[in-house]
Amino acid sequence: MTVDNSDRARALRLTPVSRETEERLSLLVTELARWQAAKNLVSGTTLGDVWMRHIADSLQLFRLAPDARTWLDLGSGGGFPGLVIGICLAEVEGGRIHLVESNSRKCAFLRHAARLTGAPVTVHPARIEDVIGDFTGRVDVVTARALAPLPQLLDWCKELLRTGTLGLFPKGQHLDAELTESSRYWKIQASTVSSVTDGAARILMVRAAEKRADP
Repeated sequence: MTVDNSDRARALRLTPVSRETEERLSLLVTELARWQAAKNLVSGTTLGDVWMRHIADSLQLFRLAPDARTWLDLGSGGGFPGLVIGICLAEVEGGRIHLVESNSRKCAFLRHAARLTGAPVTVHPARIEDVIGDFTGRVDVVTARALAPLPQLLDWCKELLRTGTLGLFPKGQHLDAELTESSRYWKIQASTVSSVTDGAARILMVRAAEKRADP
């Protein structure tokens, strides 16, 4: 994989980080390229602009909750946003992120990259529904990127949200339709923030969600 230096420069202008964090992120990008052919960690079409499509897109979530110490990322896949947030947390005293991923090959990469970058990451090789209850009342923020429609995310995260966890869910151009569909079943307290990497995308910040009574 050839990394476009202009892509990297643009990403870091939009989401600046310390020199130490930038070095750790560079290690992550290098390992992603090395493992990609065998593990198919991310879409191959995104590798040419990996800094914008994956690194900056993940960094912007961390900037929305900079004081949070304990994070949970669902369906972590190739590590976005989970590993990137973990790398940021390496400079935060007491910081840690839990990554939930059911694919064992991807879990192997997540552990390797975390070890190499020194990110405070715990990998949970499991299905979301089997472990999410263990985090109730224990995490400040829950994230999920390109994982599932909003109604499913809310169903998974309802107990976390009830106990004060903030939900940060990057969404594309169909967010309004997802919110409309979700409102049939959920009372949602949420706001949106425009994505810095995609003009058509937004980040949904969910502070509370309560299931409506059956009609």
